[in-house]
Amino acid sequence: MTPGTSFAKYTALGNDMIVIDPAHCPVTMMPANIRLICDRHFGVGADGICYGPLLSALPGLVPTMRFFNPDGSEAERSGNGLRIFARYLWDAGYVTGSDFVMGMGDQTIPTHIDPATGLITLEMGGLHLLFTDQPLTVGEEQVLATAVTIGNPHCIIFTPELHHIHTWGPLIETAPTFPNRTNVQLVNVLDDHTIQIAIWERGAGYTLASGTSASAAAAAAVRTGRCAASRLTVQMAGGHLTVDVLADGVRLTGPVTAVYHATFSADLLAQFTP
Repeated sequence: MTPGTSFAKYTALGNDMIVIDPAHCPVTMMPANIRLICDRHFGVGADGICYGPLLSALPGLVPTMRFFNPDGSEAERSGNGLRIFARYLWDAGYVTGSDFVMGMGDQTIPTHIDPATGLITLEMGGLHLLFTDQPLTVGEEQVLATAVTIGNPHCIIFTPELHHIHTWGPLIETAPTFPNRTNVQLVNVLDDHTIQIAIWERGAGYTLASGTSASAAAAAAVRTGRCAASRLTVQMAGGHLTVDVLADGVRLTGPVTAVYHATFSADLLAQFTP
C-alpha cells in the first residue's frame, strides 16, 4: 500500500464502514471529504467512517476513535463502528490480547474478541429510558414511541409492520420531539427471547444492521415488559446480534468481516479538501 493513502473496509452484518488510520492516511475529516468517501457512486461507498486510533486524555493510553456518518455529521456512539474498530485494532497489531479497552468520546468500552469464532463483544455501558409508549404523530398517523439514549438517541416503535421504516424513519428522525434528530427502530417482538427490527439511522438512512439500534431496541423490549429474557437475539436485515440487557447496562456481541485494504487513487485524493 502506498504510504499516506491506505484505508481498510469492514462490514458488520451489511453495515459497511471505512477505517481511516491517521498514522497511514492523514485525510482531513471534514464534511465534504467524508461525504465523498462514503458516496457509493463517486467515492468508496460506506455507511460511515471509523477514524482512529487517536491519542486521548483517557487514562491508560486507550486507543480511541471518532465516528462519522455518511452525511458528514459526527455520531456520539456506534456499536457496529466500535466492533469494526476493535477488529481493525486487532488486525493492525495495536492490541494483542483478547481483552482490551477502547474509547469513544469520554467513554471507555471494555472489549473482548473470541479468537476461535471472531465474535466481538462490547460492554456498551448505561442505557436510559427517556419516555415509554408516548403518542407521537408521524405524518397523518399517531404511534406509541419509546425514547432511549445509549450515548446516542433512539426512538423505538413496537409494531409488526416493519416496512413502514422507509416512510416513518425520515419523519421521526427529524420530528420536533427530537431537536438533535434521532435514530429510529421499528420493532416486532417474536417471543421472549427474540425481536426483529428495521433501522433508520440518523445521518445515514435505511441501514441493514446497527449495534446501538439493536442494543436500544432490546433494552426497550425488556424494560417495558415485552420480552422477559435478559439475553435477546436481535434479527436485522443484515443478520443477527446478541444483546444482554443487564441491570447496569448493555452487552453487545456479533461478527465483523474484513472486506479489503486499499489505497485512495490520485484522482480521488485530488478531490479532497485539505
